[in-house]
Amino acid sequence: MAFVVAQEVPTSSTMAVPHGPAGVGSARRRMREELLASGAPDSVVDDAVLILSELLSNSCRHARPLDAERRVRASWSRDDKGELTIAVTDGGGPTRPLPATPSISARGGRGLAIIRALARDWGVNDGLPPRSRGQAAAHEGACETGVTVWAVLDGSEGLGDRLAESFEFAGLDESA
Repeated sequence: MAFVVAQEVPTSSTMAVPHGPAGVGSARRRMREELLASGAPDSVVDDAVLILSELLSNSCRHARPLDAERRVRASWSRDDKGELTIAVTDGGGPTRPLPATPSISARGGRGLAIIRALARDWGVNDGLPPRSRGQAAAHEGACETGVTVWAVLDGSEGLGDRLAESFEFAGLDESA
C-alpha cells in the first residue's frame, strides 16, 4: 500500500522584508518557490518576481521602513481564477509613486513603467493593500499604517506568452 503525502501550498503569503537590498533576494526566492508550488505558470511567476523586485527596490530607494526593525511588508495572493495580487507596504516617502519618463541615459526611473507593462492594473493606497474579488487578503495581520503599492497580474499567461503569441500571429514564428 502506498501513502501519498499532500503538502498544502499557500495561496497567499505575507512576509516582513528588511528595508534594503538584502531583503529583495529572499523575498523573490520565497515568492518563486510558493507560486511554482501552487501551480502558477512559469511566465506568470517570472513576471510576478520582477514586479515584486521593482516594488521592493522602489520602497528601499524612495520610502521609509514600517517599523523600528527597519522592515517593509511584501505580500502576494492568488484567487481561485489564478489572478495574482502583489503588494509592498512601507512607511511612505516624501512623494507618491508616479511613473516617470526618464531620459535614455538615466540610471533609474523605469520601475513603475515595467510594472505597468506587466500588470493588468496597479495603484497606490494609504494603508493596507486592496482586496481582490473576494479572495483572502494578501495582508493578513497587517497594520493600518503605511503606503501600499500593488499590482494585479492575470494568472493565466505572462508577458512572454503574450509576446510569443503576437509573433506567431504576425507570422514571425521562428520554429516553422
